Amino acid sequence: MTSDVSASALPASLPPDDDAAAPGDAVDRTRLTDRKRQAIVDGAIAEFREHGFEVANMDRIAARAQVSKRTVYNHFDGKDALFDAILERLWVATESQVKLAYRPDRPLREQLLTLIEQKLAMSDDPQFLDLARVLIAEAIHAPQRARDMLCRLGGREEGLTVWIRAAIADGRLKAGDPAFAAAQLQALVKGFAFWPQITMGQPPLDAAQQRQVADSAADMFLAFHGTEPRS
Repeated sequence: MTSDVSASALPASLPPDDDAAAPGDAVDRTRLTDRKRQAIVDGAIAEFREHGFEVANMDRIAARAQVSKRTVYNHFDGKDALFDAILERLWVATESQVKLAYRPDRPLREQLLTLIEQKLAMSDDPQFLDLARVLIAEAIHAPQRARDMLCRLGGREEGLTVWIRAAIADGRLKAGDPAFAAAQLQALVKGFAFWPQITMGQPPLDAAQQRQVADSAADMFLAFHGTEPRS
């Protein structure tokens, strides 16, 4: 199904563009425009979560963002573009919280635990969970749209995969597909600290539960993929 009408189809009676009237110098206008774009995406997240993609309304998104409808269309030409922006934000949120350069001089389990703990921290982030709920709901309803969006990001490699690739190259993990190994580790973690919160509304894990998940996931992963003898 197609998105809302394009900006060129908007009626002439719409109010002037909010961004064009922004006061101050170029830097101030840029900052204001960035804030409005963020507010529009926030509004779309709330709208998509409440009504779903197909029923979501650009007028309501504009109202949630407290901008004119013209401003919404100046930033995004329709709901597909907004959905794309939400997926981009989810990817950025994931990558910004899961960053660790491989260190050949540091114990492997210590590094792996740090990566897992970063993953677990995201299950405490309500905004991250809201983003995930919106995208998962739409992926179930319209899987082709989600696949198309993911293909646009397909050239990027997740931080955990990069770390595993480096550990394999250093001989500390067995040779194999880094992306497959990363997916295995993700499953060990998300089975406790993502899917229960997303699908069943369970509360985030407390500190003791997070430690239990991290320790067991690291031990299971290294028992299968590690090359170093276990003490």
